[in-house]
Amino acid sequence: MDSPKRTPLHQIHVALGAKMVAYGGYDMPVSYPAGIAAEHRAVRERVGVFDVSHMGEFEVTGPDRNAFVQQITCNDVGALRPGQAQYSAILTDQGTFVDDCLVYRFEDRLMLVVNAANIATDWAHIVAQKRGANVRLRDISDATALLAVQGPGAEALVAPLTPVGVAMIPYYHFAEGKVAGVQCFISRTGYTGEDGFELYCRASDTETLWHALVGAGRGEPCGLGARDTLRLEAGYPLYGSDIDAAVTPYEAGLGWIVKLDKGASFTGLAALKQQKLTGVKRRLVGFKVTEPKVVARHGYGVYVNDGQVDVVRSGTVTPTANCAIGMTYLPAAAAKPGTAFTIDVRGKRAPAEVVTMPFVARRTKK
Repeated sequence: MDSPKRTPLHQIHVALGAKMVAYGGYDMPVSYPAGIAAEHRAVRERVGVFDVSHMGEFEVTGPDRNAFVQQITCNDVGALRPGQAQYSAILTDQGTFVDDCLVYRFEDRLMLVVNAANIATDWAHIVAQKRGANVRLRDISDATALLAVQGPGAEALVAPLTPVGVAMIPYYHFAEGKVAGVQCFISRTGYTGEDGFELYCRASDTETLWHALVGAGRGEPCGLGARDTLRLEAGYPLYGSDIDAAVTPYEAGLGWIVKLDKGASFTGLAALKQQKLTGVKRRLVGFKVTEPKVVARHGYGVYVNDGQVDVVRSGTVTPTANCAIGMTYLPAAAAKPGTAFTIDVRGKRAPAEVVTMPFVARRTKK
């Protein structure tokens, strides 16, 4: 088995005392000495900085670039103006997820941001659909670094470091310019439910950017552990847990990213048209465990009326509300707030209840 790859900040994470784990083919910081709960609170209350350079980036150029990305994603690229981004998905012919992704539209190109564990799979899937399209595809993942600056203090941290008027960048928009002397594109996006920016730069410039953002009076270094608890509180699905190659956007509550009438065919269109007509048999729900001091972890069995219907897809104790929460799939008829079901926690059935997501109100920039 290949040894995990390293981000450009690997030595810095080790020097900071980070606990490193293999994730998505990379050696990544799961937490720093302050711990996951402290890092989580830093993002909810102040500002945290995440090294998420393991994410994949694909660049699409050429005359057919917009039409090609319309074909390989389910959202409507035609609705994007240069400087805008959208959440979307790459689908199979069956309408299930190959991956979820972000699509960025520049004047002269498009960029897709994909999950680290799926880079090779996504790349092969996309290249196979190129056929006669007049496009050039480049996997720029290794050359590109990504730092996520998240929390109510994100704007105040980034603004003095750049001549770009970051206060004027709306949610899901981006601008190009220098941050701490480093050429970046500054995207008002994130995976925490807080306001913030994702800063893309050349891999060789990552250390300079990190040192400008992290340290006394600046951002708290945060690892993947806090990223997971934050995104779960915000009700954001994770590929490989809450969504996967057996799940469609409609089942996952992501029907809003499916544009059946965008005026262009896309992979999975026929299957999703049919599913919209017939309805889904199951839905992704958020839940809370109603028995104190019981945590529902990934993989635990989920039961409705004594029959197993799924497993816990994501589960944790929310540091913000201090209760056990998670996501799972329930039969469509049971997938409504207030429905009671049980979870097999080490051989004992723990009671749980469907609740409305997000678990914690999102405070992203409007």
